[in-house]
Amino acid sequence: MNGFNGGAPPPPPPYAAGYRTNVHRVSPDDWRFHATEFAKGVAELTVEFGKGCRDVVKQSILRDDSFVVRTFNGPCKSACMRLKFLNQYLPEDRDPVHSWSVISFVFAVVIAVLIVTSESDASIPMIQKLHIYPGNATRILLPDGRHLAYQEQGVSYERARFTLVTSHSFLSSRLAGIPGIKASLLEEFGVRLVTYDLPGFGESDPHPGRNLESSAMDLLHFSYAVHITDKFWMVGYSGGSLHAWAALKYIPDRIAGAFMVAPLLNPYELSMNKVERRRTWEKWTLRRKFMYFLARKFPVLLPYFYRRSFLSGNIDQIDKWLALSLGKRMSD
Repeated sequence: MNGFNGGAPPPPPPYAAGYRTNVHRVSPDDWRFHATEFAKGVAELTVEFGKGCRDVVKQSILRDDSFVVRTFNGPCKSACMRLKFLNQYLPEDRDPVHSWSVISFVFAVVIAVLIVTSESDASIPMIQKLHIYPGNATRILLPDGRHLAYQEQGVSYERARFTLVTSHSFLSSRLAGIPGIKASLLEEFGVRLVTYDLPGFGESDPHPGRNLESSAMDLLHFSYAVHITDKFWMVGYSGGSLHAWAALKYIPDRIAGAFMVAPLLNPYELSMNKVERRRTWEKWTLRRKFMYFLARKFPVLLPYFYRRSFLSGNIDQIDKWLALSLGKRMSD
């Protein structure tokens, strides 16, 4: 009662003195005190700087009448509406903006790891899983010292009324020829069919500096070496159509005509209009679209996928990814 009536206050608990005496206070002269205060100041300045940058962006760039908003507002809204269905796969107790920022960060980290991994694996020798057979092809010698392997079907060059030269598709060889064609049909119409291995394929020597013009020059020298004196017809399937086009462009005087089946094309060709681009892209699978997107935007990733797909030794039909089909699409 004395404590409540103005009497002497009660004595402090016995542990209070010990508690107070054990509190460690950093002296203003200690370097740790200055380091802590400096870190706090830097953090506060960083926060204020970020707020200032945010205000500047809002007032200058993100205004309704700014060039950036007028240019990208419509496409961004359209893309967000199309991708809005993905939000249903996100956690319900998380803000979609926060979730997508985390997903984007993880995706960037994965891409960086893939780039580093592909560069580190470049020096590791690949294990050869393919069976190498002794060469038995007929070859001709080009002016630069390289050899070009080829195969003939049909009639001989003395009896030939028409000569067809076929350039094979990617990951193929001269042995592919024209699938399904019969020797009796070639004999009946007096057709000589000549197929050759592109540089670096089959038993032809590689040509690291090759391009479409050099491909046409190889074809020109090859035609004379195999006794093709008149104009001949070019047949190209898938990736081989590039070389048929090169022959039309660089040696038109030697070409009677060209026939391209499911030609490999550039989906970003500037000469195509919107309708042609849409018709090209809508027929492709998501996997093929993704491969073209990587090839255009992130070409540094292509060696990584090459070494882990068809260059690993487990050969598959790459034409299923990159070529068009005139008939019913082959099932994977």
